Amino acid sequence: MYDRLYIGLDSGTQGTKGVVISEHAKGIVAESYHGYGLIENDRGGREQHPDTWTTACARVLEDLLAAPAVSAAEVRAIGVSGQQHGMVALDSAGTVIRPAKLWCDTETADQCRRITERAGGEQAVVAHIGNQVAAGFTASKILWLKENEPDSYERLATVLLPHDYLNYWLTGNRVCEFGDASGTAYFDVVNRTWSMPLLDAIDASGTLKSCLPPFVAADEPAGRIRAAIGERFGLSPEVIVSSGGGDNMMAAIGTGNVSEGVVTASLGTSGTIYAFADRPVVDASGELAAFCSSTGGWLPLVCTMNVTVATELIRSLFDIGIDRLNELAGSVPAGAGGLLLLPYFNGERTPPLPSATAHLSGMTGRNLKPANICRAAMEGATFGLRYGLDVLKRNGIQPREIRLTGGGSKSALWRRLVADIFACPVVCLKEEEAGAVGAALQAMWCVATQEGGGVALPELTSSFVQLDETSRCFPEPSASAHYEELYRNYLTLNDALAPLNGAG
Repeated sequence: MYDRLYIGLDSGTQGTKGVVISEHAKGIVAESYHGYGLIENDRGGREQHPDTWTTACARVLEDLLAAPAVSAAEVRAIGVSGQQHGMVALDSAGTVIRPAKLWCDTETADQCRRITERAGGEQAVVAHIGNQVAAGFTASKILWLKENEPDSYERLATVLLPHDYLNYWLTGNRVCEFGDASGTAYFDVVNRTWSMPLLDAIDASGTLKSCLPPFVAADEPAGRIRAAIGERFGLSPEVIVSSGGGDNMMAAIGTGNVSEGVVTASLGTSGTIYAFADRPVVDASGELAAFCSSTGGWLPLVCTMNVTVATELIRSLFDIGIDRLNELAGSVPAGAGGLLLLPYFNGERTPPLPSATAHLSGMTGRNLKPANICRAAMEGATFGLRYGLDVLKRNGIQPREIRLTGGGSKSALWRRLVADIFACPVVCLKEEEAGAVGAALQAMWCVATQEGGGVALPELTSSFVQLDETSRCFPEPSASAHYEELYRNYLTLNDALAPLNGAG
């Protein structure tokens, strides 16, 4: 029987994942992964050459198309998810000028400050674009190129984001979509357009806008597969490449976070917590990333820098495995015997404390035990994410369910902590590759739109995104009340230590 297949590619910082979703089977029929490394320096530079991404994508495509359940002739569309904020610089011939500076690159901090000052200060920047010029966003990378590599800047003809570059590799078209553009710090998320005040703050000549690609809507294609790619992989020239988007935007689709009331929280090395909105959500304090979604709406998002960072460091300290960590943490009650951890091992993005360090409070001769420290690490990291949830709530986001992803979500104890600390039901997904799944589903939506089927994206995600009901956890009222008190203590400790942690 003829099937219709959709490929999702998720090009991340550590590697590229790929999945094939079958319209008939309503699920994944093939998947692949290939990893790669970073180009690093001691100034905070973190880069990758875009050739690294295309090589990995090619290997993933070869694996996927060789899978027994996959026929290249049945592939209808490809969607791409990519790490946000990176700068890919192309010359007029479409050749990469230099390695791409990534989201985790920190050597452009001075450029962030200069752009903000030139644009009139933090409040003026938020008024212009709905966001601050955050470290890691694309704007400071362009100014860094202008100031540090002027010869390369003179050659600059196009600036693309990582997923845009992969779309360009697949189609030959240089385009952009609103969701990923939101993380550049020169895009107005309310009016969905490039911001001239911010572009002028990067380059006062006014020429930078000519280096930016045109937009395509979330349900529009970036183009059709170019002939060389089609011939290389045996794909039809009719294969569509959807607009794609940033990894958070695609993970929102892959977790079914496409309607109000659903919130996704990632318990990874760092943490993200985000929700769908049908309106722009701009936080006056700038603590919330005011992103557009890759669904035609908006995706208010908060990022914290220390989630499994905390538990992995404690595991390393005690030289124990994950199972033992969970066993120890689960052997003591809520509150960790009086220990309270501010888990700022990597500084912190939300609240904005980039120079902060971690603090373990409440230590006595009776409670300084491995089990309490393990529990405090889990609780402290979850309190940090709860702060992010509170930022969403004060901006009008009211969750009815938290969908968990990331390595920490595999722990039943940690799921219980999130439910109780957030006072909200939590559940995991059956498929963990949310970014790649979301890219494939967006590609399916794009095809349906092009064919005039009028299929709504929530309809697709309800059919293809499966929740793992065995993981569902409801908050226990008395535990939530106790954790509310402990969370207030966490905020008090954070405020007391703010001067030491660089809050000004």
